[in-house]
Amino acid sequence: MSQQLSQERVSVWGVRQQRVIVRFSGRAIIWCAMVVLMGIPIAWIMESGATDVFLEATRPDFEKIPVGIVGIANVGGAGASEGRMAVGTRIEEVLKADLRRSQIFSLVDLTGLGVKASELGSEPHLAFKQVAELGASVVVWGKAGIKAEGNETDVHMEAYVYDVGSDELVGGKRYVGSPSVVRLMAHRFADELVFRYTGEPGIARTKIAYVAEQGSARELFVMDYDGHDPRQITADGFLNLMPRWSPDRRFLVFTAYRQRNTQTIDIIELATGKRSTLVSQGGLNITPALSPDGNFLAFASSREGNSELYRMDTRTKVVQRLTVHAAGDLSPTWSPSGRELAFVSDRSGGPQVFLMSADGTNVRRLTFEGDYNAAPAWSPRGNWIAYICRTPKKEYKLCLITPDGQKRVQLTTGPGVDDSPSWSPDGRHLVFSSTMDGKSHIYMINADGKDLERITHSGTHNSAPAWSPAL
Repeated sequence: MSQQLSQERVSVWGVRQQRVIVRFSGRAIIWCAMVVLMGIPIAWIMESGATDVFLEATRPDFEKIPVGIVGIANVGGAGASEGRMAVGTRIEEVLKADLRRSQIFSLVDLTGLGVKASELGSEPHLAFKQVAELGASVVVWGKAGIKAEGNETDVHMEAYVYDVGSDELVGGKRYVGSPSVVRLMAHRFADELVFRYTGEPGIARTKIAYVAEQGSARELFVMDYDGHDPRQITADGFLNLMPRWSPDRRFLVFTAYRQRNTQTIDIIELATGKRSTLVSQGGLNITPALSPDGNFLAFASSREGNSELYRMDTRTKVVQRLTVHAAGDLSPTWSPSGRELAFVSDRSGGPQVFLMSADGTNVRRLTFEGDYNAAPAWSPRGNWIAYICRTPKKEYKLCLITPDGQKRVQLTTGPGVDDSPSWSPDGRHLVFSSTMDGKSHIYMINADGKDLERITHSGTHNSAPAWSPAL
């Protein structure tokens, strides 16, 4: 191979060690309807003569890149298994799902190629020249297995990328980590493929915070973006609701109901579990949202009798009241620039989405169709605001509207109540909670309304998802 294979040790929860170990150590009207996984920036660290091609993958006419995955061969004999599935097979399965969800790639069936991943080394196979006839522009293959050295056991993975257009090997990576991070290896490689062909971070290593019922309590959890590996964050036996991420992914802010008529806004550090209270004035203190730079916390409070919006400087703790109205205001969401807020108010009768400048000026109504519109979420690209709309049939569904109000789209249909939309950091997907299957669960959907996928499957109640920023 003409280029050096780059190697990385994969760890989780921001820990990089010689030995990788996973450590999980006035009306107050309420329409309620982890840390960085790895501290390594996405980089190929490959010396290649190929020029990176960055694509604008958000164009309506964007054509997905056809990629063929020959396979991730299992090496190491009987010891190359993790759980009940061989390591290479599991990585391949996760990788394919990640690339499919990315909306950047389409998977091409390479069974007619007549090549097995176990037969491939670190150089392109002669048969790869025929891959264009099968419709693929990129070919991926590799190998993975478990190696035991003394008392330590590591998973080793190698992966390669061949570009049909340039007729050259454009990437090679080696990952080493404990058996606990097998899925993370696949997620990382998927993100690197997305980065190479778009210039943007992938979402495979992002996280989703959410609320799950635990007995009589509601506790916060964090799971992988695809619903795997849930981890409980709070365990105090009370109600912990409405989680939102800090821009650096280190913290969650949320509403905590520790006493019957007292709600505080708390913050918890995911790596340590250290928790403190940010807002504790009497009455309701709900729907927190940190600004894109993390310098301000917007929230709703009834401290002065009516539910109004406030903004707290997270550095000085100075609080500024943003709204002054006899109606109830809540559910602020920041624009990507941090200059504006969308929020919900019933000042026009029923709840509707309004916009205002971040200092509380220039208030104007955004939604006019329907008598109930709530739970706004501003997209990372700033071009859409997702919210919950009530249809003429009195169904609560997921809708999108442009910030100028000129275009409106209803994304979901069917049974059940949809609630609490949250955007992926690439702006191509949303998560939301719904009772479409009877119980409240978390679902993922493309921003064009396609590929609806349920991502929680256990428990009796899962709701209020919040998608983390990208690494």
